Amino acid sequence: MSESATAHPAPPSSGPAPTAVWYARGRSTLPLPDAVVRRHLRQMQDAAVVDAHLELDPAEIPYLTHPSAPSPASAQVPAPAPAPRTSSTAPAPDAAGPAVTDHGVQSFEARWRAPDGTTVRARLTIGPEGGFLPGAAPGLTLAPAGLAHALGRAPEGREWLLVAEAESAWDPRWPSPADMFWPREAADGWDCVHVGGMRGADLRTLEINRLPDDDKELRKLLKDCARDGWNIHVVVHEAMTPDARGLRPLVRRLPAGLRHRVIEHRAAPDQYRAVNWALKDHGIEVPRGGAVVLPGDPPRPGYDRPDFTVRTVFLDGSEPTALIDALHRFAALPAPLPEGAAEGVRVMREQWHLVTLQERLAHAERLVVMYKEALEAMTRSRDLYREAAEQAHEALAALRASAGPAALPAPRPEAPADGAGPPSQGSGFSLRQLTRSLERMKDAGKARRERP
Repeated sequence: MSESATAHPAPPSSGPAPTAVWYARGRSTLPLPDAVVRRHLRQMQDAAVVDAHLELDPAEIPYLTHPSAPSPASAQVPAPAPAPRTSSTAPAPDAAGPAVTDHGVQSFEARWRAPDGTTVRARLTIGPEGGFLPGAAPGLTLAPAGLAHALGRAPEGREWLLVAEAESAWDPRWPSPADMFWPREAADGWDCVHVGGMRGADLRTLEINRLPDDDKELRKLLKDCARDGWNIHVVVHEAMTPDARGLRPLVRRLPAGLRHRVIEHRAAPDQYRAVNWALKDHGIEVPRGGAVVLPGDPPRPGYDRPDFTVRTVFLDGSEPTALIDALHRFAALPAPLPEGAAEGVRVMREQWHLVTLQERLAHAERLVVMYKEALEAMTRSRDLYREAAEQAHEALAALRASAGPAALPAPRPEAPADGAGPPSQGSGFSLRQLTRSLERMKDAGKARRERP
């Protein structure tokens, strides 16, 4: 079913992101990420955490183009899309039918309910091996691995995009959609994030990311992180070398809804001056032994440096309450959807397949109501046109009767029924003919009044 089960407006190309949308993007270095996702979704559904899930057939994934791919005109035209392939049904390897061009892209859908009963729908799209997905959404241009090799950097693993939408505003306390598709025990294989283009850096969303020692690299990294619209970046300075408890990632103590969208950068005690020198480009600084949230580039509307600067962060294993509060407030600031997220939301809304029987019936009822209203509007228009035509003919007949047979020309004869003879240029009521007749009647009456 290509139509969404629920009516949603199209995601905005500019302006703040919808409050009900959650999005994340990363890169998986697992050997078979699709098999990992498939197995984890099955386990989550068996545990009644996920209500339902399915894997889309390649024919149902929008066409992807890249420099080395054939054009849509020369590509094999697939047959009508079959029914979506669920986790319990897989196509036979020798199934007959026309071949479908496989670009190495796979999509999974899942639906579950938040703790308060709100329904959440999500789609995970996994890109091809060793390639970039600019925008990371089906239908956008794909940069293949060959292009990355030519530019001197071949990415490792497969890029993925996850978009989720709830029926109400998103609550950060809800479970993370990433945990619904990816297993936590294999987090070190799928929580990678690449920033800064093909020559950028690979970061982790669930681990500590040490800032580079080189000043130029440090400045470039923070600039790339500020331009990253997918994640929230926070810089934490260690006042002194922490013990084992202080080396635990602070991001793991965040609420589940923020856990896979916040990247923690750590500055060593001797990097205090260097990191603040790099942060001057963004108009902020990190306190000694504190933390600061990067404002973004351009800064998010409503960002005020004191509100997102934490004076002290205790790296003793305790919960960083002040930092969590600052991250909550920053996530609530209005921000546009990053490149590709709007396309991902649009694709999920317009081509959602995982619908229940009740949703199908509700969709059919909406279609019936829509067709009924359209038919009634057409009927009203037809009646109005008929009424207007009858009134015009009555007025013409009354005018012809009052003016006499010589004042108005007789109506043109209709064309023969069998089509013989020259075709008629027009028949019936003519506004121009009526205007000319009225002008002749006016001139004739004026001449009679002027006679002595």
